Amino acid sequence: QVRLVESGGGLVQPGGSLRLSCASSRSIDSFIAMGWYRQAPGKERELVALITHGGNTNYADTAKGRFTIARDNAKNTLYLQMSGLQPEDTAVYSCNAHILEDVEIRAYWGQGTQVTVPS
Repeated sequence: QVRLVESGGGLVQPGGSLRLSCASSRSIDSFIAMGWYRQAPGKERELVALITHGGNTNYADTAKGRFTIARDNAKNTLYLQMSGLQPEDTAVYSCNAHILEDVEIRAYWGQGTQVTVPS
């Protein structure tokens, strides 16, 4: 079992920045991948950014050039630096981890943190 706790969400004006954090209750050194997802009201959850164990990153087109995902293994924390925020970025942002446990890959989720960008 692993617990993921997000923080850093809030209300920000258009064009502003936020840094989300996701603290893990276990060492993230061996996690296969970690990512940030978001879900806006009435929409399906979508991938925002992903980072693998090896440090490779992948971004949704809407995040490229504005968001940066990073992991600090020493602090067991995943980050999402967001800049140039727009009203369409309003959503609940959740942290995800894929972990190999025994012979099975399990996915864990945090509870989410709300990001609101008023129009």
